[in-house]
Amino acid sequence: MAIKKDRAKPKTKQASSKTEESPTTEPVRKTTSPSQKGKTGFPIVGIGSSAGGLEALQELFTNMPSDTGMGFVVVSHLDPSHVSILPELLKKCADIPVHQVKDGMGVKPNNAYVIPPNKSMGILHGKLILLEISEPHGLRLPIDFFLRALAQDRGIAAIGIILSGTGTDGTLGLRAIKGEGGLAMVQEPSSAKYDGMPRQAIDGGLADFVLRPSEMPARLVSLAGYSKKEFIEERPTATVTRPDYLGKVFLLLRQHTRHDFSQYKPATVSRRIERRMIVNQIDNIAGYASFLEQHPAEAQALFKDLLISVTGFFRDKEAFVALKSHVKTLISQRASTSPLRIWVPGCATGEEAYSITMIAIECLGELNQGIDIQVFATDIDDAAIGRARSGVYPVGISADVSPERLRRFFIQTEDTYTIKREVRERMILAAQDIIKDPPFSKVDLICCRNLLIYLNSDLQARLVHLLYYALSKDGILFLGSAETVGKHSDLFSALDKRWRIYQRREVPLLKKQQMQIGPIAFQREPAEAGGEPKGDTAKPFNIAEIVNKILLQKYTPACVVVDQSYDVLYVHGQTGKYLELPTGPLKMNILDMAREGLRMELASALRTVFLKDQETSRSKIEVKQDDNIQLVDLKVSPIAGLAGTQKLCSVMFQTVTSDEPVASTKTKRARSTRSYKRVAELEQELALSKETLYTTREEMETSNEELKSANEELQSTNEELQSANEELETSREELQSVNEELMTVNAEHQEKIDELFKTSDDLKNLLNSTQIATIFLDENLHIRRFTPATTAIFNLIESDIGRPIHHVTSNLLYDKLDEDLNKVLDSLVPKSIEVQTKDTRSFTLRILPYRTARHVIQGLVLNFIDITQEKKAAQEVAAAKAAQEVAESLVNTVREPLIVLSGDLRIISANNAFYNMFQVSKEDTGKKLIYDIGNRQWDIPKLRELLENILPENTHFNDYEVDHSFPTVGHKTILLNARRVVAVSGQEPLILLAMEDITEQKQHKKGVSQG
Repeated sequence: MAIKKDRAKPKTKQASSKTEESPTTEPVRKTTSPSQKGKTGFPIVGIGSSAGGLEALQELFTNMPSDTGMGFVVVSHLDPSHVSILPELLKKCADIPVHQVKDGMGVKPNNAYVIPPNKSMGILHGKLILLEISEPHGLRLPIDFFLRALAQDRGIAAIGIILSGTGTDGTLGLRAIKGEGGLAMVQEPSSAKYDGMPRQAIDGGLADFVLRPSEMPARLVSLAGYSKKEFIEERPTATVTRPDYLGKVFLLLRQHTRHDFSQYKPATVSRRIERRMIVNQIDNIAGYASFLEQHPAEAQALFKDLLISVTGFFRDKEAFVALKSHVKTLISQRASTSPLRIWVPGCATGEEAYSITMIAIECLGELNQGIDIQVFATDIDDAAIGRARSGVYPVGISADVSPERLRRFFIQTEDTYTIKREVRERMILAAQDIIKDPPFSKVDLICCRNLLIYLNSDLQARLVHLLYYALSKDGILFLGSAETVGKHSDLFSALDKRWRIYQRREVPLLKKQQMQIGPIAFQREPAEAGGEPKGDTAKPFNIAEIVNKILLQKYTPACVVVDQSYDVLYVHGQTGKYLELPTGPLKMNILDMAREGLRMELASALRTVFLKDQETSRSKIEVKQDDNIQLVDLKVSPIAGLAGTQKLCSVMFQTVTSDEPVASTKTKRARSTRSYKRVAELEQELALSKETLYTTREEMETSNEELKSANEELQSTNEELQSANEELETSREELQSVNEELMTVNAEHQEKIDELFKTSDDLKNLLNSTQIATIFLDENLHIRRFTPATTAIFNLIESDIGRPIHHVTSNLLYDKLDEDLNKVLDSLVPKSIEVQTKDTRSFTLRILPYRTARHVIQGLVLNFIDITQEKKAAQEVAAAKAAQEVAESLVNTVREPLIVLSGDLRIISANNAFYNMFQVSKEDTGKKLIYDIGNRQWDIPKLRELLENILPENTHFNDYEVDHSFPTVGHKTILLNARRVVAVSGQEPLILLAMEDITEQKQHKKGVSQG
């Protein structure tokens, strides 16, 4: 609908700047209350998903930065009997902390929260509230429930996201968020595994952004920047107060939509424009005006935002309970042939209109009345009217409509509820501008909720007058909880002040004439209009005016003014000769008041005037007054210049004075006799016609009874079929719900299975890389698994899995294996044994209990560690050690000193003869350089040179004579022999130095030569 505003008293500069020839219209729709301001605080993102949603959630959080400044709440359809691992799965791909919700947990920025199974969840003052679920496997709509709560708690700081899933859950929640000025994102249907939920939201016109999950984080980050900068915190609407650019927005909007919003309340318009600026990421109103000019589609988007509807079935249930009692009163006071007429302007998508129709039908049944019901539902939005005509609504309406009404008035399909024909056929849905188009008339009930609050006082007054005119006598007006009739309380009496239910009052004709009930257009007013009165001023004496009044009173004929219902509205002069008050209840109908002889002519004249809108007259009508007959001229004229569609006419009576002699009494009697005879003939014909009509009517009623009986039988059969169908639908619903839960659980299990496969592959590769033979046995010592290296010990193949271990032949030379296995299984004490195989290989057999993560024993683990090489090396070391001991024994039996040197001339070992000869100990010589022992008594340069050349040049020397004074043993002459030796294959070569003391021989030879 559109509201036109009088330009004579402009409220804003924009309004006054409009040209006089261009009336402005203001579309008005049911939206959130203007007093509902955006909540403060950081944005909270509600994410709804169902079947196939795990992949979308992982893709979303994988690309989500860790510093968005937003809180995230995930609501998914989960199996109520299954422990959810969804938080653990999301932790692996998210850079922000992920929590499973606990009751009363506060939402923090840069954190994610996941709903637990078997719970419903809301939010209050930023804290998550968990609620118990009465029917775990019934139809549940947790996404709608949470998003609605989020919209109420966060206002314009609420963001809703709908991901993959079947059904319609989330649609009503997104509508609530958009109604509060929040934003809505929907997964692109082609990227969703199941596109039911995303497509339903898109078809409902609720999606601000349609994106893939991977694209959503970047858009959220960009929106967060705009939210922090201007649009989320509560503040004056400074960004849209510049008249020049705001006027440009209104002009472009009117150009593209033919609707003028310049007279809309500034606060509401500002919030909606700001919301579009956030969506399009525009900083200021000037930029938005340019964007609107370049993108005509944005005008339609802004138009839809301004018409965003927050409606629902039986909104404010207590108000509808109160209304129902007054509807009963309306029905009980009606004649059986008079239909009950209801008008719902601004019906949006029809929920409220259907609600009132259902109440009226229920009242008819409770009062056992059979009157007809006509409901006129109108709105300015063609798309909304189209959805209302279809009568198809998401399953989320079950939260607002009782199960009894759902069964009686709806047909449930797979994911929707459809209005039954019983309700739909009583409604007429049409696109209508409540101001520009003519209103409905003689309406018994008008439901106009949450519409007046968006209009300024002038437009409110005009609309109240319009609604008053449309109502019939004692008609009811039903307003929203935040609305009143204001200063027009003289037009309505309050039936229920709390729920704003009013009844039409009768007011004087003058008051009705002062009402502005025509099309609300912008009109010029005098220059002084709207100004304060300047006080009483004396009026000049006007004798002509006094004379006119005297003449009107004494010489004008009697006259009355009547409306289209023939009710007398005004009386002038003496009308007692023509009209008289009837007996019984007071009636103002002029035909009931007309004297005998005047009624037929008066009725004919009135019909002619109201039908053809032209003056008519009747002359010399014989009217009986007491026992006399008088001649009366009758003149009926339409009254021109009235506002609106109301028609009035004036009826003037003039008694005829004639010079002709009055007919004699005999003549009069003869004339009367002829008249009575004719009347008798007509009455006889009328009686015969009535009898024929009565017979025909009886036959028709008999046929109707037979048809009614057949119809009742068909209706009974149809009800039985409907009942069976409802039971099947209920079962299908439960199966669908369980199926969605199983699909979610299956996705989690599949993720876990993939992880287990990876872990299994890792363990398998680890065991294979160790080359350790391992066998896993169950509690009955049956083979569960084995590694490839085991086949060298046991003759195992894949088909042996499940067989007892003692049924498999082995190469072990060990006959106590079964006994040891049973001992370990009984005592749970690990055992380690050295065993050998028939091919002389040695193994360390370790038998350990198989423990699960829950510390449950489920068998044994056998490890065979190959120690063949280690044993062989140990044997070689032992042999070498024995050989070394033999060699040392042989060396010690030699009487000449022997020394073994390393390549750098350090003493490795020496025999006893050396220690005895030079009076040193093993501790003094161990690992020391030969020329450092005995106070450097072996520091002989020539000897060092010879020794250092042995290994590099592979040389040796024999009988090298050293004549040297040793501090410990005195002067000695020694023959030295040295050569290269290899003690153990693969080790570095050593130097063997042998010494022979020839001091005495030298002295003996010297003495002989001297003697």
